[in-house]
Formats: sequence, structure tokens, C-alpha cells
Amino acid sequence: MRVFKLERYFARYEFQAKYLLSSSDCESLSQAELLALAGDDTRRMWEELILGYTESQGHPLLREEIAKLYENTSAEDILVAVPEEGIFLAMNSFPGKNGQFLHPFPAYQSLSEIAYAAGYEPLAWPLRVEGGRWSLDLEQLRRQVSPRMRLLVLNFPHNPTGYLPSAAELQEIVTIAREHNLFIFSDEMYRYLEHHPEERLPAICDIYENGVSLGGLSKSFALPGLRIGWLATRHKTLFESLAQLKDYTTICGSAPSEILAIIGLQAKEILLERNRSIVRNNLQLAREFFQSRQQDFQWLEPQGSSIAFPRLLRKIPVGTFCDAVVRQENLMILPGDVYNFPGNHFRIGLGRKSFPEALARLGAFLERI
Repeated sequence: MRVFKLERYFARYEFQAKYLLSSSDCESLSQAELLALAGDDTRRMWEELILGYTESQGHPLLREEIAKLYENTSAEDILVAVPEEGIFLAMNSFPGKNGQFLHPFPAYQSLSEIAYAAGYEPLAWPLRVEGGRWSLDLEQLRRQVSPRMRLLVLNFPHNPTGYLPSAAELQEIVTIAREHNLFIFSDEMYRYLEHHPEERLPAICDIYENGVSLGGLSKSFALPGLRIGWLATRHKTLFESLAQLKDYTTICGSAPSEILAIIGLQAKEILLERNRSIVRNNLQLAREFFQSRQQDFQWLEPQGSSIAFPRLLRKIPVGTFCDAVVRQENLMILPGDVYNFPGNHFRIGLGRKSFPEALARLGAFLERI
């Protein structure tokens, strides 16, 4: 596989730079904070936990709690896995290898790279800027569908732009997929971080019989260290393939992580409102900062998630700009180069409590140059 540019960039700077402006997750909870939310039963489960193997499909109670996030999908339709592992399992289990797949561009690299390595031919579905916001052209989707296409990859709210289509647009996408008998893989890691909750989209696994939803606790739930994610699908044959392939990857999950995940999911409303509040406050700061510096940046309002993808207007490559910022301000900013996306964009993260301080460092850098 080709180098995962984003992860290599984070490996270089994430634990070296003092300030991070581009983290995609929300402020992580401490173990003590999470355990304080446990009920009597889950506290007992934690204290009496035996550190043995766990069920390959995932703890039954964990799958029941995950299923509560969906409308038409049951605990038996859930396979617990590490989030990145879920992408690997799905892309290597879909039928129709050597066909084509369509994916949003830019995209988290593993959404396209793993399918490419599994034998699919990639086709990009580029996002574009219209009226100061990101958008996708559904007519372009119709034009690109061909008899060789087997798979459509979605990611809403989108990484890195924060784009979110309307419910009607998502339904049109599903209609196109159904007309052409496509599978849909939907990365929904940022679901529940919509900036307007009434705009939350239904999960693909709930509305499409050939759909697979990827979920997890790393982003919206602020529990990335648990490494708990899942695949949800009502397609029984595909589910069996996913479960069988997992026998060759992690086999089963971490027993402590599964119990902590149950606690987090049972307290989901508390966690989600905490994280949405952090994002709301930081989003307002970002608006004010970038709009006051319109000679330097084009602010592109995200509609969901804990990230945004503004554009640098200065006549300097964004990679060079980010390198200078990290050298001079000890501040890490993720350049759009890691997505191979043109236009001098860069990603910022809106989910950390340190965001105001990191934004101030960027302001100081701009004043100095």
C-alpha cells in the first residue's frame, strides 16, 4: 500500500508539537471521568472483570447499546472492531473485486486506499465550493455510475470538510445505488456531531439493504483510546463474510475497552452534549478568527463534525506554510497536501479545549510575518 500521508504527518508532529490545531477528535475523557458515569451494574462489571478472551462479535450488552443508535438495525447486525479494522474488513469482504468504486475527494485515505489494494479501481467524486460552503454534485454521481461499478463510499459528516448533504440528497444517493445494485460503505464516525441536530442523517444500515455503516467511539464520543468501533449491516451474507475475516485480524476485542464502551454508550447523551458544546464554542471562535483575516484565508463553514477545511489565500504553498508554523510556533496544522487535494486547504480541529490557545498561536504567527 502507498504511504498513509495523514497518519505519517501526525506521527511526526502529534506528540512533539506543543499546540495542535488539527486534531479530528473531541477532548478525550479521563478514565475517572468515564467511570464516574457508570451505573451500579456496569461498575460491578468493571470491578469484577476477568481479563480473558471476549466474544468475537463483541460483548452482547455492548452490541445492544450500539443497536440503540439505529432505527432498523439490531444487535445481531453489529460486529465490534477497531475502527480502522472495520474499513479493512469491509473493503476485503464486498463482492465484485476488479470492479470500480466511487469515493468522495478529498477523503480519509484508508477509505480509498484499502479498497484499491483489495482490487477495486478508484473513481473520485470531488467536493467543490459553492456559496462559501462545500457541496457534492449528484448529477456527477449519475454520470459516473457504470456497469463496472460495484461500491459507493460515503462519509457524512465529511472528513475533512464537515460537509453534510440533506436527507433528500442522501435518499437520492441511495436510490441511485439501488438502481445499479451497488453496495454502500458509509463512514459515520462523526455522526451525532451535526451542528444542527435536526440535520442528522439516517444511518445507511437503516435505510439501505446493501449498506454498511462504520461507527465508533473515537470522534463524537471522545473515547479514541478505547479503540472501539463497529460495522452495522442487515445484509446477512456480507455480515458472515465480515465476521469470518475478523478471525484473521483481531479475533476479538479488549475486555476492559468493551466494558468502558458500554459505560460510555449508556451515558451517551451526557457525552454527546459535552462534545457538541466544545465544538459549538470553538466554531464561533473559528468564524470570528477567519472572517477577521479574509485577506489571508477563505473560511468554509462546516455543517457537521469536529473539523473544517478552510483555504489559505497567501501566495505560499500550504505545506510550506504549515512547516513554518510548526517550526516557529510549535503549532501543528494539517496541510491539505496529505489528502492530495489541490487548492491550498488545511484542516483544523474544533473539538479540543485547547483550541483557543492554538488559534492564538496561529494569529501570533500571522502578525509576525
